[in-house]
Amino acid sequence: MPVQLLKIIKGKSETPLPSHLQKEDLKRLQEGFDHTNKYFQGTIILSYPLTKLGDGTDFFKVVLQDLDNSCSRIHSINILIYGKMAEDCAKVIRHGDTCVVAGFKLAKSPTAREDGRHSCHLEVSEEAGSAIYVQKNLGECLNNFFLFPNFIMPFQSVAPKYVYTPLNHLKDGTVVNLYGIVKFFKPPYVSKGTDYCSVVTLVDPSNVKLTCTLFNGNLDSLPKIYKVGDIVRFHRIKIREYNGQMQGITSVGFASLTFDGTVGAPVVPRTSSKVYTFMDEEQKTIEELRVWAASNLSISGPAAKLSGVQPMLFFDLTCQLVGKAKVDGSSFLLKVWDGTKCPYPTWKVPVETRDLEGEKLLLHQLRNLTVDILVYDNHVQLAKSLKIGSFLRIYSIHTKQASADNEDVSHIEFHLHGGTCYGRGIGVLPESNPDVKELKTFLESVDLADSQNMESMSSVELDGTFNNVTDLESHLERCQQLSVTVLTDHQDLDNTELKTILNSTPPQQYRIRAKLRTYKPQKLYQSIKLHCSKCNSLREVPGGDDFELILQGSAVTAPNPELHNTSWYDSVMWTTQDQKRRKIAIHFVKHDEMLQQPEDTLLMIEGGTLKEVWKLTKRFKCVIPVRSTEDDLELLDLSAPFLLQGNIKYYGCKQCSTPKPIKGLSSIAAEQRPSWEPTEIAQALGIVPLQYVFIMKFTLVDGTGALNAYLFDYEKFFQIPASEILTNNFLQQKMQMTMNTLCPPGRKLDDLPWLECFIKSYNVSDATKHQVYYQIFDTTVAEDVV
Repeated sequence: MPVQLLKIIKGKSETPLPSHLQKEDLKRLQEGFDHTNKYFQGTIILSYPLTKLGDGTDFFKVVLQDLDNSCSRIHSINILIYGKMAEDCAKVIRHGDTCVVAGFKLAKSPTAREDGRHSCHLEVSEEAGSAIYVQKNLGECLNNFFLFPNFIMPFQSVAPKYVYTPLNHLKDGTVVNLYGIVKFFKPPYVSKGTDYCSVVTLVDPSNVKLTCTLFNGNLDSLPKIYKVGDIVRFHRIKIREYNGQMQGITSVGFASLTFDGTVGAPVVPRTSSKVYTFMDEEQKTIEELRVWAASNLSISGPAAKLSGVQPMLFFDLTCQLVGKAKVDGSSFLLKVWDGTKCPYPTWKVPVETRDLEGEKLLLHQLRNLTVDILVYDNHVQLAKSLKIGSFLRIYSIHTKQASADNEDVSHIEFHLHGGTCYGRGIGVLPESNPDVKELKTFLESVDLADSQNMESMSSVELDGTFNNVTDLESHLERCQQLSVTVLTDHQDLDNTELKTILNSTPPQQYRIRAKLRTYKPQKLYQSIKLHCSKCNSLREVPGGDDFELILQGSAVTAPNPELHNTSWYDSVMWTTQDQKRRKIAIHFVKHDEMLQQPEDTLLMIEGGTLKEVWKLTKRFKCVIPVRSTEDDLELLDLSAPFLLQGNIKYYGCKQCSTPKPIKGLSSIAAEQRPSWEPTEIAQALGIVPLQYVFIMKFTLVDGTGALNAYLFDYEKFFQIPASEILTNNFLQQKMQMTMNTLCPPGRKLDDLPWLECFIKSYNVSDATKHQVYYQIFDTTVAEDVV
């Protein structure tokens, strides 16, 4: 732990220094003495700006004043800090801090005559095994936090030490660093929320598999995996056990590097991060994994070429994008080529010329070499963002043989279906990729004049514009262009009329095409409820006034000092200066006996007002309101939230929860890198969490009948998390605009847009009646609507 923060209690450090270290007096800091296992302690009286040396190494200089000999003529010494430790110290150390320096190298100071300080200086760095301990006063910092709006809590975490865990040594609940070889992967896709998601299955020489599900709001922050056999290095990935199998998920601080798994290829990491460590010994690890994979894994050969495709085939294609266009709300067109010619006539997707992006001349020159790939549903958003001219690897393209009603000759269609099964997806390859370099060389050698002389029968040339109303109607029928919703699964189901559904016996699943005549509730905020998945109960979301009253009631009981400063949390208590003289206690949960960065910290508060609680949530990761008993801290009544995180209040089910003592959180704090996920906190506290849901009733019509279908959705349908809608004005406006699009106010029925939905029918029976209900599922609002 090169840089570590300590806490002062009654003038002493609560966390003891390593037992082998002994304090060294300033007078004995002389050449010729053995300073092994010695430390020097002093107060920061001067620090210089962080800078870089000529070779690029970070450098930071501070001056320490001896605590015991401040009155002597020479009472200070220069500390020279190098490398990553310099960067870490510059973030942490402030004037007046008390520092302990260990593992130092003593050398003559060339500036001693000029600055009047000690004749030697101390040199420290992570590479030399040095360590610096910094002491700060927690109570003073906390008072400043409440007194001054812009005050920043000076908590920092310990610099990481990278130890890599083999896959057969993984344990549930730990956060680890690891290396692995990609055996299967799904390219990044948009998840149910706003994040991108990628799934990758890893193996290593222990022959153990690990499937990792990775989320990030930034697409570039996910691993840049291009093919099976690539090697990845993951830092700070959390391990969870599910159904007897270990799984990996992203945690706070997750980072990755990816390497080509080909034996003999350059060891060059792929990453969007500008700052990362990669040691010489790690290159040996990469090379060893490559050799093992070459003889133990079945790695597929090069991706297929267009010249080798067959009907009813699934294949991966490395290609260049030369054109793209929107087709409808659930599909998007990509025009690509790889320099070879498909041996079958190909379908040209009809789009208006003005909608087709790409260089017109090049599109004309390549018209006999390009193929049209129609991508659906969750792949549309990424397809829209692709740049013309970029190089792609499209995974699991499906070729279908079909023919138009007025054609005698069949043709090949290329589809990238919705979902991520079998690794379906789109990857963008950099020009430095070896496959791209090979493809570019080949494309430059293609004679475009020859391709333009090919017989026109080689492709089904459909006009790129709509010449008459009949053409337009035909296109709309094929692509279902008027639908303002998108189906996320079950693409094989055909549409069913509502009349048929109403006359059918449940339970059944249907695909329908209908219009939204009306919906309830009209006040959209009333559609947000709290749902318990265990007892299936629903609850209204409590208002802020209810929470304020509960906090006021709990503040009547003063914090119990005997419960302060335990082995797993630090406590600070003070009395407010107003007339009420309220006592407030805050308990900071520790990790490895250290306080963490605020954005990683869970704290518990007693006696706080609603305003004070909300202020803490803006600075710290998690806030739990508690009260004191004789023996332990406990949660407030479950009418109040058991946890606050950002702007979201998390509630528990009163009927299903069996609250446990607060000390249950200590097991999470003991994890290698606690993530403080709400579900994990709820489990430790014996809480069955309630989930925010949208509940609405849609009246759907299609000309053959009308039925009421219920929407029961957490975030998929509107692409808005139900948990965030009540505290975000922008999301509320977005939801209202969406409903105005699905069901425009004041419009006639004929003018309403079409919705494509999946609905399922089910029975609800009691002692007196039997009723059939319908529920919307696996449906989302089209992206161009939201």
